[in-house]
Amino acid sequence: MTATILTLLYLFGIPLMLMLLAKRWPIIDKITPMVILYIIGLVVGNAGWLGVSATNICTQVSNVVVLLTIPLMLLGCNYKSLSAKMAMKAFFSGLVSVLAVTIAGFFLFHGQAAAAGLERADFARISAVMAGIYIGGIPNLAPVSKAVELPQHLFLLVSSYDLIVTGLYLIVIVFFGNVIVRTLFGKKSQASSTENDSPETEHHTKKPWPETLLNRAKGIGIALLIALIAYCISMLLPTQNSVAIIIIAITTLSIAISFLKPVKKLEGTFDMGLYFVYVFCLAVATMVNVHDLELSKHLFILYYIAFAVFGSLALQLLTAKIFKIDGDLTLASSIAFINSPPFVPMVAATLKNKDIILPGIAIGLLGYAVGNYLGIGLFLMLK
Repeated sequence: MTATILTLLYLFGIPLMLMLLAKRWPIIDKITPMVILYIIGLVVGNAGWLGVSATNICTQVSNVVVLLTIPLMLLGCNYKSLSAKMAMKAFFSGLVSVLAVTIAGFFLFHGQAAAAGLERADFARISAVMAGIYIGGIPNLAPVSKAVELPQHLFLLVSSYDLIVTGLYLIVIVFFGNVIVRTLFGKKSQASSTENDSPETEHHTKKPWPETLLNRAKGIGIALLIALIAYCISMLLPTQNSVAIIIIAITTLSIAISFLKPVKKLEGTFDMGLYFVYVFCLAVATMVNVHDLELSKHLFILYYIAFAVFGSLALQLLTAKIFKIDGDLTLASSIAFINSPPFVPMVAATLKNKDIILPGIAIGLLGYAVGNYLGIGLFLMLK
């Protein structure tokens, strides 16, 4: 009993503490909490401090929290903001670019995967997860991985290599994004932006903590209800992969419920969803034995991810140039797809263009909504 309580405190306490510390020390956000949690999980899991029962708890916790991340992160979305023609063009440009490059990479690196002893179905699972996270950002990593039943050791490989590549991608965007966009598209077309504008997201008045706690409790309650309904739907449909049905049902129900006015008023649901993503990552990292990873044997996964990330960026920029899509918005949509919507304001600051924040975030949220569908669909096509 004591071991169970300590394991639960570890899984839910460490991410919470890290999120609270990030508000005081911005360097944690720069490193990203996910990197820190992976390191903590690997150290704890490979130090021999946890027994078999603790590993079982990690498995159960990861299975539960992944079902809560989707509704919590979708409930507060406002998809009506993505109505402008230019934003839609940028969205489909990014969508097609990611899918095209990911599929091309599957066939390009399939031989190396086979040589490394990886079955076609498992490599298709990797492609599905990549499509999911590079269309909807890192929040899709957990649900798509569960939906396609990606093995734990491959999950850690993909997520670890993803951190390396997307970190490098972020550096390229921050240091060279403005040069790339101005070279290809000329001066910015958003005339209302000024160099001194501060790209900030919508500011919400800080509410008393009891009200904030109640809002988040309501969000978790709705998420649990959605997960329960999705589970019941999966029981009614005969299929070998009930997890995929649950993920799709949760995504669909969450989008539908997000349009209800009482749900729109709930604040903090996205943060709660992100918190559960962190819990999931800590649980998964804790369960993995690093001695079994064979990193050098699977370097082709790193090359595949790099090809998908930078290849999709290049194709999206080329598409934007051909179809006359705004360059600033193209870069914002790319960062929203690859790194998730919270990174959009950083690109706006780099380009000194705050007008791309709202459509950029909306594009990323819509990508997150469809990423589950496309990731699972790609797996069914490639396996």
